[in-house]
Amino acid sequence: MTSNQIEIALSELFEKWCGQAPDLVLPLAPSGSTRIYYRLQSKDCTAVGAYNPNEKENEAFLQFSKHFKSKDLPVPEIYGEDPVRHVYLQEDLGFTTLYSYLLQKGEYFPEYLIRIYKQVVEQLALLQIEGGKGLDYNVCYPRAAFDKQSILWDFNYFKYYFLKLAGVSFDEQELESDIHRLAEFLLEADTSHFMFRDFQTRNIMIKSGSPYFIDYQGGRQGALQYDLASLLFQAKANIPDDIRTELLHHYLDTVEKLIDVDRDQFIEHYYGYVLIRSLQVLGAYGFRGLYHRKEYFIQSIPFALRNVKWLLENVSLPVEMKALTQVLRQLVASKQFEPFDKIKASSSLLTLNINSFSYKKNGIPPDESGNGGGFVFDCRFIHNPGRYEPYKKLTGRDEPVINFLRHHSQMGEFLDDVFRIVDEAVEDYIERSFTNLSVNFGCTGGQHRSVYAADALAKHVKEKYGVKIILHHIEQERKGWEN
Repeated sequence: MTSNQIEIALSELFEKWCGQAPDLVLPLAPSGSTRIYYRLQSKDCTAVGAYNPNEKENEAFLQFSKHFKSKDLPVPEIYGEDPVRHVYLQEDLGFTTLYSYLLQKGEYFPEYLIRIYKQVVEQLALLQIEGGKGLDYNVCYPRAAFDKQSILWDFNYFKYYFLKLAGVSFDEQELESDIHRLAEFLLEADTSHFMFRDFQTRNIMIKSGSPYFIDYQGGRQGALQYDLASLLFQAKANIPDDIRTELLHHYLDTVEKLIDVDRDQFIEHYYGYVLIRSLQVLGAYGFRGLYHRKEYFIQSIPFALRNVKWLLENVSLPVEMKALTQVLRQLVASKQFEPFDKIKASSSLLTLNINSFSYKKNGIPPDESGNGGGFVFDCRFIHNPGRYEPYKKLTGRDEPVINFLRHHSQMGEFLDDVFRIVDEAVEDYIERSFTNLSVNFGCTGGQHRSVYAADALAKHVKEKYGVKIILHHIEQERKGWEN
């Protein structure tokens, strides 16, 4: 379906539910899947609409949601569905994810965030145990249980999309024997409860101070430990060891109120699930980063490897895994994924001048540094939000435009290529003590695409290198916009 067809289908479903046509239909930030989300609003109603061409995923999500909601668990209510056009409406839980709290926390882990995490693990235990009772696991996709086959799939993801692409040598037969032994150990745990599968902070909304869960369509029957491992060892969450331990025991306090559990045995299996989840995450980062060259995932690899390093140094599992351990030690020791030395970069002489401009009005800006030029990237081939009435008075810094460019254009792929090109130049210029590099982004009016791209590059370079950046949005500043 085209974007226009999706919006029509969601609008009709919204009007059928609300009794009013939506005044606003705006795309939300993209997820890591084929699902496309919109926020729809009228005078009296608001909802989040979803389009997903995968019928089996939709069936799983909708059935799970209705079941969980009937048990008063913290999930969105389903307002309406149109299976033929692959769209549905769900409760609008707002804008705030637990991940957004992590972005604000700074260098230390504040007490208020610990309190939120404690609420999250309490509700997780309820979802897994109470939510799993009476659930129809026949609708699960792609498998009804996190069984040995699922574990081997995750390991192969790691083997072929991370180890192979990273150029790590290994004995394939010995590695296969290790993962079969690990799988048999993991499946000794109780696997009779609901397993969320991708339980991480982007899938946890915070509304009025309470957590709500979304995107559990990949759920299935499995071990309690997997979801807790996913949450507490999320690569970029960087939860301190003592707080992870505190949250583990807080979770078990809740579990003990619901079922009998042997803590020591649970914890032994828990760290095994931390290992398999860490391998799955590295496989995902390899696929999206090393294979598809998505910068965000490449930057995430060192964080995932730090979790592996911590496991190697602090946990001894009762499973013989000589070949796997050797491969993991090789990965950790190689340092090939360690980021560029930010201290060296931030203390360098380099200044990066980034501009957005209009080809139609004033053309490519001159290089004032005396360096004779730099990169010029033409954004005019990218789908233009300025062609549509709701976006005409907005800029590339407004959320509706940002979400449009992320969802309905090639901007993401374009910027991944830009980042690779500019990163190589920045690192070379730092090594050679150059003082200036200019990067210009042009579009028709200098208002939407070029503004977004310039901001995105400035943020990327600042976070990765810490060099001095001078950012100008030339057409917007001519209009009196304070940058």
